[in-house]
Amino acid sequence: MTVKCEISFPLPLPDDPQKWDGWSKYKSPNLYERLCLDPRANPSNEIIEEHCRELLRWWQKKLPLKNQPSNPLAQLLRPGMEESSRYLTQAKVELLDPARRRVMDNELAVQAQEEAVAEFHKYLTFAIADGILTAAQEKNLLQFGAEHGLTQEKMLSYIDAELADSGAQRAQPPPAPDPRTVARARRRGSLNPKEDFLRMLRLSGLDSDTITDDQRDAFVNMAENLGIDLGEAEDLVDDYLKEADKLANPDAGPEPPPRVVVAQTAQAPAVAAPAVESAAALEVNSASETQERAQFINFQNSLGGQMLFVPSGEFVMGSEAAEAAPNEKPVTRMTLSRFYLSRHLVTNGEYEQFDSSHSRKRAPGAEDRHPVVYVSSLEALRFCQWLSTRERKKYRLPTEAEWEYAARGVDGRKYPWGNHEGRGDLANFADRNTVFAWSDRDIDDGYPESSPVGAYPLGASPFGMEDMAGNVWEWCLDFYEPYRGTPKVNPRGPTAGAKRIYRGGSWKSRFNSLRATARGSNLPSFSCNDLGFRIACECE
Repeated sequence: MTVKCEISFPLPLPDDPQKWDGWSKYKSPNLYERLCLDPRANPSNEIIEEHCRELLRWWQKKLPLKNQPSNPLAQLLRPGMEESSRYLTQAKVELLDPARRRVMDNELAVQAQEEAVAEFHKYLTFAIADGILTAAQEKNLLQFGAEHGLTQEKMLSYIDAELADSGAQRAQPPPAPDPRTVARARRRGSLNPKEDFLRMLRLSGLDSDTITDDQRDAFVNMAENLGIDLGEAEDLVDDYLKEADKLANPDAGPEPPPRVVVAQTAQAPAVAAPAVESAAALEVNSASETQERAQFINFQNSLGGQMLFVPSGEFVMGSEAAEAAPNEKPVTRMTLSRFYLSRHLVTNGEYEQFDSSHSRKRAPGAEDRHPVVYVSSLEALRFCQWLSTRERKKYRLPTEAEWEYAARGVDGRKYPWGNHEGRGDLANFADRNTVFAWSDRDIDDGYPESSPVGAYPLGASPFGMEDMAGNVWEWCLDFYEPYRGTPKVNPRGPTAGAKRIYRGGSWKSRFNSLRATARGSNLPSFSCNDLGFRIACECE
């Protein structure tokens, strides 16, 4: 089993790059994709060499454009004219080597397995949205998983874990129906897939404030499986959300006017907005903090990353705000001991000192200073173990409580920077540079996907950490569990579970999803193009 690879290789290759997108794949982490090859077809060495030869020839014909810097085509193709031959030749050499090709095939198989499991969990989550898993739904889930290479044993274990985690139950089999009743029901039953899709949406009970980007993607995928056009599915979701919002707020007034884009300035705005949850505001003992800061100073690790000191303190975790999701409640008082947290997300350059092979997984266009992605929590933990051994310090992922404390401090703020809304100079999120249905067309944050770490200094948290909202999600140490509302001291969360927590939102997220209390979770082995991590270090 391999990951899906979009293949387009018409011969002769179109001279116009607008008529063929294969040229843009030259830097893909998937070596097959670089050469416009389908890994499922098990291409021969002759086909590998032919594709490489034709692609190199196509790029060579574009070299005269170097002398025409104002030409739009020259501007579009400039990076490829400099780099394509190196990347294409590398792909050919590695794919022609049987041992290296086996490694690539194994990596693609693992990636495909992880993607299949992630999709399976999306369908499973929505199948039990109303607290019941019917026999028909379970049968459809098992069929979907089998089509994507999952074993029945593994699927049943995932289902059992999710049922235990969510409190949902399998439905008891109903008594045998009267055939005449079945016939009448079939005549009355909906033959309209749009009605079926809207019914699933209504069963979810979600609205604009509670639906996450992943949930929206899962619904759109369901609609496509029902035969509904992608654009129409997005429209149906938007219509349903408007309907749900009206039901939730029947007395709400007209929609507010469009927001004005705030231009980026060199000076940081004062964080003087009132706390979202005044009850959460707590004072930190200033004398104790001063003493700790004198003893534990910031330092730079051996990879060049800055580690910032976070003093001991108390804060209230979670949110009771109207826009908070159910998994952010009830608020819980936490007491934490001092620790260090990296100022920035772990970058490609830093991670690849640990695992040089990861360079093949880099997102297109991501350089050394971009946050590492396509890394599972298990790989992140191995990185921490490696760095601990290298420096003889205790590095690990931050706990969920440590992460939220470092992100929002003690004043109950909504975002790391305070309570300012809808600004493109504070974080990297789904703005006009992205193509999602929820992208904010009024704001330009400067990046279509991930941004180099440190690109948004105005969005720093109270303790100086950057990118704690947006750019890429961040793995935490804890496995997922609901909040209990019971005060805790240095909680580490469950030591095992079906899903591990991640925090912070990403370049795919709505601005509202960047709230410092928003929570997400997935399989420990899951990885994708907007999920990375930062590291904590224990104070010795």
